[in-house]
Amino acid sequence: MSLFFGPAVNGIGVIAAGILGSTAKKLIPERMGETLLKVMGLATIYIGFSGALKGEHIMITLASLALGTVIGEFLDLEKRINQLGDWLQRRFQPKDSNVSIAEGFVNCSLLICVGAMAIVGAMESGLTGTHSTLLAKSFIDTVAAFIMASTMGIGVALSGVLVMLYEGLMALMAQFIAPLLTEIVINEITCAGSIIIVGVGLNLLKVTNIRIMNTVPGIFLPILFCMFL
Repeated sequence: MSLFFGPAVNGIGVIAAGILGSTAKKLIPERMGETLLKVMGLATIYIGFSGALKGEHIMITLASLALGTVIGEFLDLEKRINQLGDWLQRRFQPKDSNVSIAEGFVNCSLLICVGAMAIVGAMESGLTGTHSTLLAKSFIDTVAAFIMASTMGIGVALSGVLVMLYEGLMALMAQFIAPLLTEIVINEITCAGSIIIVGVGLNLLKVTNIRIMNTVPGIFLPILFCMFL
């Protein structure tokens, strides 16, 4: 179906870049890999701050992130995605490898799935059958996945499957959610998602150890809050 074209391109791009990047990892000295990962963390923080400035209603952002974190902690989403990552590690990691598949899978999944472009782009695919937003996002994600895979290994490639499922689900839900996505709502989703992306960057730099996945429900709560404001 045409509505899945954008999610498929995005996911396949991440898988391909992850495979190529993990192959290139063997050619990259450990010292250079560590520096590349830190640069990726800095770039992620910059992307997060850039998007966070689009928010106009700080109380909606704070309320969304606070309530979203309560929901995420209650459901313990971080534990669940780490369990999935651990299963992938047991299933796919070679015995002679010390690279954490789970770490690459979780970090890349969060970086690519968290953010307004994933939601709005998937909505565009589901409603109009056009995929310009997701195709543009695919280019960005492919570059990011290659860099991450060159330092974090094949787990990054596996996150491409989650990207396809997540964006495909958003495309299917488009008919129900799209009428609620006003300009204000999109700006607040962008702001909340971008703040979470800053957290991803800080975790990549090992500055913090935030349970990022437990904050992700906060991305969707501006839809609810803006309905009553």
